[in-house]
Amino acid sequence: MGKIYYIMGKSSSGKDTIFKELLNRVPGLRRVVPYTTRPRREGEENGVEYFFTDEEQTEKLEKAGRIIELRAYDTACGVWKYFTADDGQVDLGAADYLMIGTLEAYEKMIRYYGADNILPLYVEVEDGERLARALARERRQAQPKYRELCRRFLADEEDFSEEKLRGLGIHRRFCNEDIEHCLEEITEVIYNGKL
Repeated sequence: MGKIYYIMGKSSSGKDTIFKELLNRVPGLRRVVPYTTRPRREGEENGVEYFFTDEEQTEKLEKAGRIIELRAYDTACGVWKYFTADDGQVDLGAADYLMIGTLEAYEKMIRYYGADNILPLYVEVEDGERLARALARERRQAQPKYRELCRRFLADEEDFSEEKLRGLGIHRRFCNEDIEHCLEEITEVIYNGKL
């Protein structure tokens, strides 16, 4: 029986980099691609980081009962939705999977797939370093959205509070100050199938 390895962490903690590198390092690990209605960032490809969709498609999936979890954020740029759909990507009888998501989404995934089938991989970075990374990334965009960066940074404090982490049984953290060490620790967890 396969497992879903679920990467979580505050914005700019390195989740996307870790996700891509784990897919390269762990043969047979399959990605689960979530959906979003937000605009594509420079360098993003449809079907890689996200399936970029619109409100109409989202409503169709919702009416069909195929949305496992959905989050809507009232951003400085309008409402952006992120969600996971039961679209045939996951077959726990066939493989192990890797996902990126929020704590809220993780909780809903546990309800859907069962706690025994999902292992949380919570990635941490010191706040000053996270802010520096976020600012550097935003500056590379053709149209930087600094207000949204600030909103996200502040929202993360509440979204990933210690109380919420403990409430979902997330105790182990993977420090991403040194990416190579962080990747080694996570890879070991995946090969052992347990935290």
